[in-house]
Amino acid sequence: MSLTALVLVLTAAVCHAAWNILAHRSSGSGMPFLWWGSLVSAVLWAIAIPFTGGFGTASLSSALLGILVSGVLHVAYMVVLQRGYASGELSTVYATARGTGPILTVLVAVLFLGERPGWLALGGVALIIAGVVSFGLISRGSGRAARGVAGAAPRHRGRLDPALAYGLLTGVAIAAYTVWDAFTVTELGVAPVAFMVGCALAEVPFFTLALLRRGGPAAALARLGAEWRGSWRRLLAFGLLSPLSYVLVLTAVTIAPVALVAPMREVSVVLVGLYGAWRFRESRPALRVLAACTVVLGVVLIGL
Repeated sequence: MSLTALVLVLTAAVCHAAWNILAHRSSGSGMPFLWWGSLVSAVLWAIAIPFTGGFGTASLSSALLGILVSGVLHVAYMVVLQRGYASGELSTVYATARGTGPILTVLVAVLFLGERPGWLALGGVALIIAGVVSFGLISRGSGRAARGVAGAAPRHRGRLDPALAYGLLTGVAIAAYTVWDAFTVTELGVAPVAFMVGCALAEVPFFTLALLRRGGPAAALARLGAEWRGSWRRLLAFGLLSPLSYVLVLTAVTIAPVALVAPMREVSVVLVGLYGAWRFRESRPALRVLAACTVVLGVVLIGL
């Protein structure tokens, strides 16, 4: 991997970890944060469209199709992720979500594309599964509650930890939008930045409907106003970092193999695991970091 690609991917990992930390801190506000996050992302990045390839070579109908489908998938991703952060520990949700995507990719390749991964890739799948299961066991086995902006979470005995369940669902959403987004950018020809702006705008109507269902227009406006007044700095940072992390990855893919780029970006799993253990004093921090590193090692083996 070239130095330029390496810097792009590592920067993307840091940005991705940062915006997930911001999202976790705002998980109690829910839809108002997501609404503002989408709008702010679109406004901030629309300025860059003329300087980053314009709208690309796709036809209007193809671009609209790609953006609409991706918008729906990203809405599902953000909603599930927010609910996960509100119900469980940061590192559990994040590492589970980031580890599920590579597993699904290998399964799809074996079952539907006729690919036969080598022993290293299969070993990577086993490590990822071990890391994901470890996060679930760590949360279930500790008597401590998850800590964060949403408050303490109850102990989960005798059933699946909600944080682990939401992490797995988030991983499914990640796999879905990753496959579709790659198709939209590479096959349909939509420029990455324009595509991200369109996706952000496509998310706003869905979040608006969700807000209106909880009290009508007056209540929605009041919640949005309160969210902006209390979190505008965080929203600006989110609107910058969330699209940036993905645009950097898409750019890196144009100059380096996907098999190298994809595993490298999972460095963010370790960053979030370290932050969660330090900031929120999550249970058994050493084991969480070890599990996060196991997930990353597994992803690296898949990419070899």
